[in-house]
Amino acid sequence: MIVNQHGGTRTVTLNQQPQNPDSGPSDSLAPGSDDRLAHEARPFRAAQWRMLLATMFCYLFFYTGRQTFGFAIPGIQEELGLSKTTLGWISAAILWAYALGQSINGNLGDKFGGRRLMSLGAILSCGLNWIVSFGTNVTSLVIPWAANGYAQSMGWAPGSRVLSNWWPHRNRGKAYGAYVFAAGMASVLAFTTSTLILEFDLGWRWIFRLPVLLLLVGGVSYWFLARDRPEDMGFPPLPSDDDSENGQGGQPNEEGVMVESSWNRYRHVLSNRPFLIASVSIGFQNLARYGLLIWVPVHFLGEDWKNSDTKWVSIALPIGMALGAMTSGWMSDRFFRSNRSRVIGLFMLLAAACSLIMYMLPRDHAMSVPMLVLTGFFAYGPQSAFWALCPDLLGKERAGTGTGVMNTFAYAFAGFGEPLIGWMIEARGQTELIFAVVAASCLIGAMISPFIRR
Repeated sequence: MIVNQHGGTRTVTLNQQPQNPDSGPSDSLAPGSDDRLAHEARPFRAAQWRMLLATMFCYLFFYTGRQTFGFAIPGIQEELGLSKTTLGWISAAILWAYALGQSINGNLGDKFGGRRLMSLGAILSCGLNWIVSFGTNVTSLVIPWAANGYAQSMGWAPGSRVLSNWWPHRNRGKAYGAYVFAAGMASVLAFTTSTLILEFDLGWRWIFRLPVLLLLVGGVSYWFLARDRPEDMGFPPLPSDDDSENGQGGQPNEEGVMVESSWNRYRHVLSNRPFLIASVSIGFQNLARYGLLIWVPVHFLGEDWKNSDTKWVSIALPIGMALGAMTSGWMSDRFFRSNRSRVIGLFMLLAAACSLIMYMLPRDHAMSVPMLVLTGFFAYGPQSAFWALCPDLLGKERAGTGTGVMNTFAYAFAGFGEPLIGWMIEARGQTELIFAVVAASCLIGAMISPFIRR
């Protein structure tokens, strides 16, 4: 029993097990040690993993609502007579609406909690996809598709805020790696369901109708399974282990907790130079990523898309992406001591090299599948390291706002890439030009990454 300077007492257990050397110096006698012990207890660990798995489960279905467009392009072009350049602009509309939504909904996730936004976004996106499926011209396609981009933006940043509330700095690479792995598997699911619809000759409209029913299930499930903060389940909040949270301004709420205003969150985020450099770097990475996701199906479907022998090759891309996301997050924690920029630079350089090889390979070459897996692995892999940078650089209390702003950069850049690639393919008649654009974008992103410093 120890008496503190205010006359209070605190019981300290002296026969604790030795601490893991990776968990930092022992603070069993420090103020808040009871909270530390609570976070090491089995009930908290179980709840922590429950939040991660619930968030992963919900996001596993999000891409069925926005990454299926590439499979619909040949059918839309044939039925409605739209050019690839026009379809590229429609694809850009959802990306720019998504970018705008990220800049808003990340902050709303910090303010109101990620659980409600993520669930709402999933339900709205399902409905808007169904509206798109009845489109008959450019206007009736682009308006609901852009609105769908905003609904989709309610998922990633709010979900990231939930994870940052439950996972401390030393484990965030692993947690975000698992989260991005779920996003990668969402791409696999979106590609597989879309290919099956084409295989059964259901038509392009059903691409926007059937896969998103899974998203509806994910959104409803998340509402019942997830909780925003440890305090919502009776646990103490995670200790502040981010230097960037020190001196955080704000006003106390009814519980006496300091709450930062939206203006201060944005001001802090947009004045953080390393964070802004990281945001530009992910912009080029995401341009490459969406160049692959939207146009690789067009490349492998070919001109005779209804009878294509190579349409299933496209699924190799998201499989590689899912594996890369999980690996890079683990590597940044395990081998690089949470130095995210080194992982980002390494993966993007290798993505550029793999994409150049894909550019030179014929579509039906035996090496197309393994090289496409590697291209996806290295092109998407840096995402988990990028997202872990948000709480690392800004503090977990600004993780939602930071993730939203970073995603705004990412999708603004990706939106410029879509009509550019569509125009290049239409002008030259060569779908393999996708890989040249991807290689150049990854190389630029890799060159920027060394300037990211915590």
